[in-house]
Amino acid sequence: MSIIKTQPMSRPPIIVVTLIHISGPLKRKELSFSERRASGRGVISIGRHPSCDVCFPADLPGVSRKHAEIIREGNKFKLVDHSKFGTYVRGKKVQDGEIFIENGDVLEFSEGGPKISFLMEIKEAGTDIDHLPPWPGKRVIKSPRPPEPPKPPEPPKHPEPPKPPKPPTSQRLSMPLSIQYGPTLRSFNELPITIGRGPKVDFNIEHPALLDQHAQIFFSEDQYWVKDLTGQRLVRINDHPIGAQAPLHPSDDLALSPQGPIFRFIGEGRLFEVEEPSTKGFSDPHEGKGEGQSPVPGEKDRKKPSSFFKKFLK
Repeated sequence: MSIIKTQPMSRPPIIVVTLIHISGPLKRKELSFSERRASGRGVISIGRHPSCDVCFPADLPGVSRKHAEIIREGNKFKLVDHSKFGTYVRGKKVQDGEIFIENGDVLEFSEGGPKISFLMEIKEAGTDIDHLPPWPGKRVIKSPRPPEPPKPPEPPKHPEPPKPPKPPTSQRLSMPLSIQYGPTLRSFNELPITIGRGPKVDFNIEHPALLDQHAQIFFSEDQYWVKDLTGQRLVRINDHPIGAQAPLHPSDDLALSPQGPIFRFIGEGRLFEVEEPSTKGFSDPHEGKGEGQSPVPGEKDRKKPSSFFKKFLK
């Protein structure tokens, strides 16, 4: 009797949904959920009721107890509005109670209410996501933590003149990088990339405090780095000028100038905009006092986001 060998079935991909609070009482908080195709009902509930997956404070005005839901339909996501105050997507009020949302969209719960950035990523089967709850699941709110200081090196037994370390070089490499700025989300597959106001940069930001060639993000020595191209010590990490260049660690606040814009580095090549540092003020006594600074351009002046996961959804 012959034995028929069957090929193992390929495992379906895993969808990870990340919601980043960019304004409101939960500002700068991040909630992540992993979607396994065999799990749950595929719904994220949002509101003031304690049972909601995204739960706002009970006394928050303008947000209903059960305000809205994000529902997965195949490889697409739909927002269903259940509130009496309305929900806004890409700056427009949701009509007919529902709308399909895309990666990078900004969701606003009532006019002038809290805002959330909707991010979605498709990971290959076998990716380690055990640290994430099934989607939907209990709320996981990550508070920013300052990086641990490096341990001082042990002194050598026989002191020798220290050799100056070789500075990392910004060689072109295939490494991912995603930058969220307001409603705009850009993805890059190769580094380095340049940031500034000029027409020849890779990521253009129309901000009055930036130069045409302002900063560079590159990958070296198994980590991401930022280089100050201004020659004026404008780029800062956690409120300290970086000099020529410095590495990026998870939870670092990267300010392109004392007047902003400011980004949070959350690891794995992901930067998202925050309106101000989490717990710190600028250390320079002549800068960053909060008065007379140029405001960051509003979301109305920014371009419509483009989903860099569209190719996975077709």
